[in-house]
Amino acid sequence: RPGLALCAGCGGRIQDPFLLRVSPDLEWHVACLKCAECGQPLDETCTCFLRDGKAYCKRDYSRLFGIKCAQCRAAFSSSDLVMRARDHVYPLECFRCAACGRQLLPGDQFCLRERDLLCRADHGPPPDG
Repeated sequence: RPGLALCAGCGGRIQDPFLLRVSPDLEWHVACLKCAECGQPLDETCTCFLRDGKAYCKRDYSRLFGIKCAQCRAAFSSSDLVMRARDHVYPLECFRCAACGRQLLPGDQFCLRERDLLCRADHGPPPDG
């Protein structure tokens, strides 16, 4: 339907022989579909993610909107193995005692203070014994 569609990027009418359709209702000039953060062209060779009407490359989408480690605040992939403590999420390499640095494993007792994890040795026994 060239000539009838409006580009979601620039708002202009698409008269080119080709257009890119990102979702059922958003069409783009080939030259206008770029990452809103880094400007990388997004085409059939690059994965495209949409948020609030803006297009992002995978790297920037993950960095801006992905789950972040409660300890180091770095983004990580949804396929990474994680540990959870209350509403905090940690990749395995960051699930460590803040005092001694020991890796905490499933089944280990620990205490959560703010975002800091403390192993049993560093937080002591529970108040009621």
